[in-house]
Amino acid sequence: MLQSMTGFGSARLDTDQYSISVEIRSLNSKSMDMSVRLPRFLSDKEYEIRNLVQKALVRGKVSVTVDYVKNKAQKAKSTINKELLNTYYRELNEAADVVGGAKNDLFRLALHMPDVLLQDQVEEVNGEAEWEHVLPLVQAALKNIICFRNDEGKALSAEIMSYIDKIRILLAEIDKHDPVRIEQIRNRIRNHMNELVSAEHFDENRLEQEMIYYIEKLDIAEEKVRLINHLHYFTETVYLPEPTGKKLGFISQEIGREINTIGSKANDSVIQHHVVEMKEELEKIKEQINNIL
Repeated sequence: MLQSMTGFGSARLDTDQYSISVEIRSLNSKSMDMSVRLPRFLSDKEYEIRNLVQKALVRGKVSVTVDYVKNKAQKAKSTINKELLNTYYRELNEAADVVGGAKNDLFRLALHMPDVLLQDQVEEVNGEAEWEHVLPLVQAALKNIICFRNDEGKALSAEIMSYIDKIRILLAEIDKHDPVRIEQIRNRIRNHMNELVSAEHFDENRLEQEMIYYIEKLDIAEEKVRLINHLHYFTETVYLPEPTGKKLGFISQEIGREINTIGSKANDSVIQHHVVEMKEELEKIKEQINNIL
């Protein structure tokens, strides 16, 4: 079954001390184009994360984000040096008495004097210990994005197969009309033969060459057979378990080649109309294949 390159997966862990979240997003790309954003304490794990994502997602424009946030209780706290605050306040009060200044803002001034407010040290994060929690989250996010891609792939499969079925229907219409076209060609050949036979200088070689021209240049039997075979092969490939996006791209090129040849050899307005519709369906297929893994 097809798998889309578009997807999103996330996982989260909340504890009393911190919250960890992992998000993985992917879009279509011809190769693996990955960006990874990590907390500083996990910077040495980037290579391992890249390997995990590469193996799981294979191809696409992928962004991986790991966020680590400490809870409020774990953030740095401020403590007041009360003894120093009292000293500053008393000195400011005495200075106000000396100069006759206002005393209504002395507490705020004392509170912001040097070394009155002290910041507690935040405990350093242990990268190796936290990696034991981050790794399962990365694996869970990968599992979720793969499920997302699979669901998108199912929708893409149904859409693409509807286009293939439309090409089959149009090919059946061409096959139905082909006897009429062949009869028209026979009539043209008969008219040419009558003209040649009635001519004063009848040239048997010219007649033979003209017959060969019509047979080789206007017969589309082989192209019809090859086209139906390509359509069968395309359908089989869609339901293979491994990634088949590139293979389907190659098959669609072969389908297009046969459609173009039928159009150029048919020399018939009805068939040309069907060929244009087939090309339109094939373009829709090619657009969707760009997003298939």
